[in-house]
Amino acid sequence: MKKWILMFWLAAGIPGMLQAQPSFPRYPRSAAFLHASPGAFDEGMLGYVNPAATALLLTPEARLFFGADAGHLSANREWGLLAGAPNLGLGWVRRGDVDEYHTSLAGGGEALAIGLGYGWTKGGLQEQRMVSAGALIRPSRYASIGLSGLFSLDDAQREGVLDLALRPLGSDRLTLFGDLAMADHDNLKTAPYSLGAVVKLLPGLHLTARWFDSQAWSTGLSFSLGSAGLYARRAIAGDDQADRDYYGLRLGGKRESILLRRNTRYYAQNIRGGIRYQKFRWFDDESLSLSTLLADLQGVIEDPAVAGVALNLSGMAANHELVWELREKLQEVRRADKKIIVFLERGGMTEYHLASIADRIVLDPEGMLQLQGYIMGRTFQKELLEKVGLGFDEWRFFKYKSANESLSRDSMSEADREQRQALLDDLYAVVREDICTSRHITPARFDSLINTAVLFDAADALRYGLADTLGRWIDADKIVESIEKGKKPFISAGQLAKHTMHRPEWGGRPKIALVYAIGVCDLESGIQARKLEKTFKKLTEDKSIRAVVLRVDSPGGDGLASDLVAEAMKRCAGEKPVIVSQGSLAASGGYWLSMYADTVVAAPYSLTGSIGVIGGWVWNKGLGEKLGLRADHVQVGDHADLGFGIQLPLLGVQVPDRNLTPEERDRMEMMIRAMYEGFVGKVAAGRGISPDSVGQIAQGRVWSGLAAQKIGLVDVIGGMEKAIALAREAAGIPAGREITIVEYPRPALFDFSVWMPRLLGSALPLPREDAEMDYLKKIARHPGQPLPLLTPDYYLQ
Repeated sequence: MKKWILMFWLAAGIPGMLQAQPSFPRYPRSAAFLHASPGAFDEGMLGYVNPAATALLLTPEARLFFGADAGHLSANREWGLLAGAPNLGLGWVRRGDVDEYHTSLAGGGEALAIGLGYGWTKGGLQEQRMVSAGALIRPSRYASIGLSGLFSLDDAQREGVLDLALRPLGSDRLTLFGDLAMADHDNLKTAPYSLGAVVKLLPGLHLTARWFDSQAWSTGLSFSLGSAGLYARRAIAGDDQADRDYYGLRLGGKRESILLRRNTRYYAQNIRGGIRYQKFRWFDDESLSLSTLLADLQGVIEDPAVAGVALNLSGMAANHELVWELREKLQEVRRADKKIIVFLERGGMTEYHLASIADRIVLDPEGMLQLQGYIMGRTFQKELLEKVGLGFDEWRFFKYKSANESLSRDSMSEADREQRQALLDDLYAVVREDICTSRHITPARFDSLINTAVLFDAADALRYGLADTLGRWIDADKIVESIEKGKKPFISAGQLAKHTMHRPEWGGRPKIALVYAIGVCDLESGIQARKLEKTFKKLTEDKSIRAVVLRVDSPGGDGLASDLVAEAMKRCAGEKPVIVSQGSLAASGGYWLSMYADTVVAAPYSLTGSIGVIGGWVWNKGLGEKLGLRADHVQVGDHADLGFGIQLPLLGVQVPDRNLTPEERDRMEMMIRAMYEGFVGKVAAGRGISPDSVGQIAQGRVWSGLAAQKIGLVDVIGGMEKAIALAREAAGIPAGREITIVEYPRPALFDFSVWMPRLLGSALPLPREDAEMDYLKKIARHPGQPLPLLTPDYYLQ
């Protein structure tokens, strides 16, 4: 800090430079319109004095200032017109016959901002061209340090300004400030300075008082009306000069308002298509991410001007778990006494589960509800493989690890049937309870509707109390108006107060990292374990990151990939809190990623557990002969031909020519069991329970989040927001303090696949690879490799 101050003061040419010319805008004159020092209150003069100030603006704003002798508005008038936008400032000030112009550019953030400016004067004894530089340093919510320098390009005149402000209470309720300006001829004894305070009397109403070393002083009031504001200040001269009155008007730059507007608008959101974890940084305005939706709904809760939410679920595509998280957040919206109106064209169990949270469900007049319950199943391919000439040997040594059943059997095993039925029972129970509570339906009535009616057209939905009115999204504003008995204009997420309201708190916000481990556990694809390992190493060493939340949505895969990430996360957990948030799926290798967390958070029907290992062997049992393919080889080593066989054209898959020998299979069983014991031991160490206890709930059994909490695999039922709240608490960040969420990996720039079909000469979307075939290919590409993995049908429901 001393280096910063010394740099600006030395640049100011202290002491002994030329005397100022009247047209050089010294700080006491330039800052005449200010109620306080530039960094203490209301972004100063939008970069006119300190060019770094506009880095803190969220939206454009303009200010008009006027000054004159007290009681004589026509005497010695001064005018100022300033405009600012994020990182940009423009200004014009007229005093007598001198016009001053200034432009500035800024960059940085809430903790440190820097800026450069250029200005010129017209009129006066000597016209001037000037450059300015400034910095605004806010190391915490208690202190702000401003540094600025103004340098003439036409002569040797220079000036440096130090601006210091303190907030003893850590908020804008009380701000103490002081500033010191040193010009060419000044030293520490002769440099002009001032001291003062800003007191927040009410939201949007501030009282300022300022004392100058010349014995002058001033008092003022600032009134904020939200997107507009008024300023009034009287400066009492300490000598024979006349007292001065200053007035100001702000337009734009939303701030707390003294006039509280309540329940005047509706937040409208069209949830069409899928809900993703991350959006692309460019050209992706239409997409929705879970974190963005949750943050926007929190903004609705905090914005007193928002009366309710209008959601269009027509065309929504999201899994049960994401819908549950969104529904839980909407429940908070309702508890904040804000209405929710949902529009729906067609819907099944998942869509209706979300819609049921609404105060009003508006169904399309030609719409339909299809409430038939839930089903889980799979296609068994044993006979198909035999007919095409592929042999398959299932290496299954644990009761519930059923991933390869579809390739080795023609029907579901009793163990798999048991665990799948339990999963569906938990899912159905949660959905039934939620819908019955929201729609005031008895469980028996709900069961009857599911089991007897199934399909409901618009008239049926009204008759059975599943919908409240009929209408379409295009008429949403009129429908809301009829429900609210008055107009409620719709706003988008970008118009919520959280995105437009000036942030009064100083300093950078505490950071929490949100890391995504999405997809199969693989070294290079899916979760990209090698990159994820490096990410955790970086987060472990980064002191600015207070805690880490790992969002896991993975069916497992390669045990090595899972272990690389788990061990890196374990080291990170030794330095700072690490919380795992399990999405729709965190089983097998996905649970491996979770086990070393300080706290594991799961949704009621997150699929988790599946602590087990499985393997399988696909071999050529006549396929080559049918296709006219034959492999030949030479070898050194008795088992060198293990895995060698025909290469299937186009698919890029090699099919071994033979099955394992009994000795080789015994060796493979030993490896799988050893890997399983290691998996169990790691879970026991991570969860703080005995290996025997883990063994009783392992065996590859898949559990719902609710069941997993009862047996100790999960700590808390909740979603991503709950995990972040726990991370905040564990890091010692106060509940009311704003935080910054830093996402890893960084979102991609844009979706290249949008242009791929056209580049390939087709306007049609590219076909999606069949998940079951992808699973079979994964086994074939990893011959003999034990895999902690779930079969795709678990996560494609």
